[in-house]
Amino acid sequence: MNNDLHNPQFNKHGYIQVYTGDGKGKTTASLGLALRALGRGWCVLIVMFTKGGSDYGELYSFANLSDEIKKCFKIVNAGADRIVYRGNIDEIDRKEIKKGWDIALDAIKNNKYQLVILDEINIAVDLGLIDLNELLDALKNKPEDMEIVLTGRNAKQEVIDIAHLVSEIVPVKHYWDIGVSAREGMEY
Repeated sequence: MNNDLHNPQFNKHGYIQVYTGDGKGKTTASLGLALRALGRGWCVLIVMFTKGGSDYGELYSFANLSDEIKKCFKIVNAGADRIVYRGNIDEIDRKEIKKGWDIALDAIKNNKYQLVILDEINIAVDLGLIDLNELLDALKNKPEDMEIVLTGRNAKQEVIDIAHLVSEIVPVKHYWDIGVSAREGMEY
């Protein structure tokens, strides 16, 4: 067993986590981390790339956090109110994702949060809406004690290579396969 794991300095170090794959649960995992961190007094930023609109259950929950917790919490929607894929990218998508990326970069460079969640950033990179090299530079130069979580399908190998934790969420069975649509409270 590595004795460094019990060293308080080692445990204060921030790591890079990636949740990727075709299965359901990547965003959900990151939101669980956000709640855990907020409960421990951490300051948290969540940037939701490729997601716009306001009809997400997590947004309703976060809006009802205590005023004390809200002082150290920010959530940003950085997408149009629709699903984005290769064939429908337009200028609104580019503008929204750039806005979110600029907020995330500022937070990382200026050490504004202890946990930064870049939800669906892997998709934004895969679609060419965020430059992979710019992301890698931000990750490599992040403040030492900042935790950064990246979610979304199609994580680039270069991101996986520098991450400290990578979970691939693999679908085994899903109720969508029998025709169940996205459900309020479960998928959004």
